[in-house]
Amino acid sequence: MYGRDPWGGPLEIHATDSATDDDRSRNLNDLDRAALSRPLDETQQSWLLGPTEQKKKKYVDLGCIIVSRKIFVWTVGTIVAAALLAGFITLIVKTVPRNHHKNPPPDNYTLALHKALKFFNAQKSGKLPRHNNVSWRGNSGLQDGKGDASFYKDLVGGYYDAGDTIKFNFPMAYAMTMLSWSVIEYSAKYEAAGELVHVKELIKWGTDYFLKTFNSTADSINDMVSQVGSGNTDDGNTDPNDHYCWMRPEDMDYKRPVTTCNGACSDLAAETAAALASASIVFKDNREYSKKLVHGAKTVYQFARSKRGRYSAGAAESAKFYNSSMYWDEFIWGGTWMYYATGNVSYLELITKPTMAKHAGAFWGGPFYGVFSWDNKLAGAQLLLSRLRLFLSPGYPYEEILSTFHNQTNIVMCSYLPYFNKFNRTRGGLIELNHGDPQPLQYAANAAFLATLYSDYLDAADTPGWNCGPNFYSNNVLREFARTQIDYILGKNPRNMSYLVGFGTNYPKHVHHRGASIPKNKVKYNCKGGWKWRDSKKPNPNTIEGAMVAGPDKRDGFRDVRMNYNYTEPTLAGNAGLVAALVALSSGEEEASRTIDKNTIFSAVPPLFPTPPPPPAPWRP
Repeated sequence: MYGRDPWGGPLEIHATDSATDDDRSRNLNDLDRAALSRPLDETQQSWLLGPTEQKKKKYVDLGCIIVSRKIFVWTVGTIVAAALLAGFITLIVKTVPRNHHKNPPPDNYTLALHKALKFFNAQKSGKLPRHNNVSWRGNSGLQDGKGDASFYKDLVGGYYDAGDTIKFNFPMAYAMTMLSWSVIEYSAKYEAAGELVHVKELIKWGTDYFLKTFNSTADSINDMVSQVGSGNTDDGNTDPNDHYCWMRPEDMDYKRPVTTCNGACSDLAAETAAALASASIVFKDNREYSKKLVHGAKTVYQFARSKRGRYSAGAAESAKFYNSSMYWDEFIWGGTWMYYATGNVSYLELITKPTMAKHAGAFWGGPFYGVFSWDNKLAGAQLLLSRLRLFLSPGYPYEEILSTFHNQTNIVMCSYLPYFNKFNRTRGGLIELNHGDPQPLQYAANAAFLATLYSDYLDAADTPGWNCGPNFYSNNVLREFARTQIDYILGKNPRNMSYLVGFGTNYPKHVHHRGASIPKNKVKYNCKGGWKWRDSKKPNPNTIEGAMVAGPDKRDGFRDVRMNYNYTEPTLAGNAGLVAALVALSSGEEEASRTIDKNTIFSAVPPLFPTPPPPPAPWRP
């Protein structure tokens, strides 16, 4: 029997082998040495050693690319580690309680601004919009001016002046101008407070009405409306009217006469022009409406100039309530707004004539010099023209008079400071711009607005302050003055009473106001039927939020009595000045809202360059 020798040769196996075990063992040893004396092939090595250890490859074949194994391992490891870390962070973020970033609470001036604007909603006449947001007010005066067959078709709309239901166009126009001025300067602050849309709607409610008070589509006019309603109670007059009767505006059933100005009414016409012109800048993005406002402003300002005289002269009823002292200040005031709205240099030439300033009293310091109000616009006009000098500097031939106006503005600001004793102050710190007469708050609010605005002008012009004679005062002094006056109105006074209804907890509860004093209970009280509410000692059933009342006396005293209108009656003009002061002092969250808008007011003004000299004659040898 033959078998294959695994060591490379034939092996013969006998069934009966006579060799001894020792011989076999010796023979095998000989074979082992022979076999080991030559190298083994791979198969033989595998039999003896088993599977060999393969070397790790240094590269990884990814199909489209070959990558170093080390780089591949590090890359995959990094990705896995990053994924684990991201998941861990996400888990923490989702499980840990979040602290949401909260905007700082509004300051007191912003809170008061919301309320002060709401007063205008309560004073609206006409068909009210759904969003008017004064639950106890409704449609009223829907027959105003209808059927009179004159130069107007209807006089529905506008605002009631105060606690009565008369529409006095002179102070109403001033109020709209003030609102527009504040929007032009501080639109970013209104936006930050969420009131920009609201205040623009209030302005439009007024300007829509004013466009009805004269033929605003004509190029020239001869008359305009000065008043709707009547309040004459002299000599025991008992005819039903807006003063004798104590009724809700919604219940008026007596005749409301329309007073027109058919001759000279320069002050009213120029103030109406100021209202329309300033509003045209507010609505400059609404081109059609802005153009309509500008055209109306041109027409009515021309009327103001063509027939000179005071609208309240003679026997006019308005003289008892809103008597105008002169019209020259309205010429400058209205002309300045006309220049800003149109860019027409003829207006600038007119208002910078020295004779105009002289007639307006710009060069003398009477007892009411610097008192800005519905009657005296000089201080506001001078500030507007100082703005022109600060930011555009038109130069010759305007520089001389503009520098005079600027200097007079500095003097007015100095007069507001307590160091110079130009005006007295109550012990509580309220400046007595009307020299102790009743209803002081509206004048203090106006002064606070002018002071804050001038301070902002100087800041925007990189000017740290101004001089009062040899003394230099920083802009912060003006802001501090403004704050003291507005803080007094808001409750920082000896009585700790807020004179802004609805602000704080201690405010007047017996406001002299017909609509607020009569409940909305589906009962129509006639002319005398409402007297019981007028004479009641109970608080008003309706809170007229945002109404700034007339204010305290010169001893800081105040009587919360409904029939004492010198303490408790609010007015449209007074609230307009307060709104302007509040928005000027308010603090917007965005940095852009903390400064004035330098450029918008000049949108229509062309670049002012000095007239170049004529070219020299051709040279000849």
